[in-house]
Amino acid sequence: MKNIGKLFIYSSLFFMVGSCTNLDEELKGDITKDISLPGISVGGGGGDSDILGAAYARLRSAGTANHGSYYSIQEITSDEMCIAAKGGDWFDGGILVDLHRHTYNASHDFVNNAWNGTYGGINTCNELLAGTAIDAGQRAQVRALRAYFYMRLLDLYGNVKIITQPNVDAPQSTRAQVFDFVEAELLGALGVSAVTAGMDLSASPLSAANNPVRINRFGALGLLSKLYLNAEVYAGKKMYDKAAIAAGLVIDSGVYSLCGTGCKVTNLGRRPAVASDPAELEGYAAVFAPNNQNNPEHVFVVFYDEATGADMNFSQMNLHYSSQFTWNFDAQPWNGYATLEEFYNSYENGDLRKKNNFIVGPQLDFGGSAVLDYASDDGNLILDYTPKINELVPNSKREAGARPSKFSFKQLGRPNMDNDYPIVRLGEMYLVRAEASARDAGDWSKAEADVNILRKRAGVANLTAMTADKFLSERGREMFQESARRTDLIRFGKYNGTWWEKPVSPAHVNIFPIPATQVTASNGSLKQNPGY
Repeated sequence: MKNIGKLFIYSSLFFMVGSCTNLDEELKGDITKDISLPGISVGGGGGDSDILGAAYARLRSAGTANHGSYYSIQEITSDEMCIAAKGGDWFDGGILVDLHRHTYNASHDFVNNAWNGTYGGINTCNELLAGTAIDAGQRAQVRALRAYFYMRLLDLYGNVKIITQPNVDAPQSTRAQVFDFVEAELLGALGVSAVTAGMDLSASPLSAANNPVRINRFGALGLLSKLYLNAEVYAGKKMYDKAAIAAGLVIDSGVYSLCGTGCKVTNLGRRPAVASDPAELEGYAAVFAPNNQNNPEHVFVVFYDEATGADMNFSQMNLHYSSQFTWNFDAQPWNGYATLEEFYNSYENGDLRKKNNFIVGPQLDFGGSAVLDYASDDGNLILDYTPKINELVPNSKREAGARPSKFSFKQLGRPNMDNDYPIVRLGEMYLVRAEASARDAGDWSKAEADVNILRKRAGVANLTAMTADKFLSERGREMFQESARRTDLIRFGKYNGTWWEKPVSPAHVNIFPIPATQVTASNGSLKQNPGY
């Protein structure tokens, strides 16, 4: 990644109400040149340019951190986020409301996009495995990566085809069969037949070296731990003991450490004229920053880079149009995703995660002046993000909702961000071990020690008298914006309940429909999921 940005000449501060999703409200002309501004750093990056790069790149293009695919259907079906309609902007024919209210069907574009993106990744893996250009270690990586793609299908759709060769069809498998396949592939990649306490992985073809943009032994163990945690939902069998063992092996490996006090990166979003902007991001905030490459907590991440690894678009997806002036963005944000008020309020005020994960209140530009919205619909020209959202449809206020900012923004940022996105990180492994141990023992107090390790980092007091509901809330606070909440709500039996602007939903929506276009194209070999 090069230290190249764009210097913008803002000729006017004029806003118009957008008419549909992703249409920018034009604010600027632009002059492209290399720049250097006092007090501003735009960071550096890594890469994934080896022979396996195309396969890993599929994680980016499969919707991991952008709008309209995997991330969207994981997040806005949960109680974390919504996309409220602002007049004609963001209504999009009602498909976003359908996700929020669990009224989606087999014709939903996002459901089809997630299917296509995931199978695209599987196809790339199959092509690599069918060739002879990769060695045993690389082959094990590709098997583990393909298994992760199938984990997504297992979680989202349940009953899918297990395709293992290019251009070779297969019959539809049951959800339990897909679970067994994913487990077998991850175990095979590790070179073992089962996960056991103290097992020897020295003969594994997967590397033990710490390279978070590639799946090593600990990345595969982390994926297994998450698979086993959901085994009762996916396959009707309890495997919490194995989930706890696999997560514990990652924690106890000594390869990774929680990013806490003293674990710092330069704050690339800092405005030198705003005294409240710290020079550095520390602890939890550093895990998700634009310059979070090789964070000690990362086990397996999706590599993103504004120039060479596109498709992380949170700055565009989450922020109001006028927030372009806070970070001097290359392009104007879209004003879409916002956090539900109840979820925002689930954090204690002293929780460092709350400060990092959300943007609220009056906004300041790069020079410390108030950011204005001349098309304001609340009588106040100053952009002021409010936790309360007045309504989902038809006329949500333009500045309503705390804005997700866990994956923080940098000055002179482009629409494609630099923040690497964790698939497996050490903080989550503590939560997996905590929950799995509690469920295995039938005693939620078994989760307290691991949960409180994370709460200590967050600057809040220990939890005592642990319950399932307390644990779910704590897991939500730690894992916000990491595409985990829908899966967690299903595992805890909460997905079909009510929350803001969402009624009770039927049990069949816990897995998505097989996209109608796929059922039609299959000539009868794909059967639709029940209820659709």
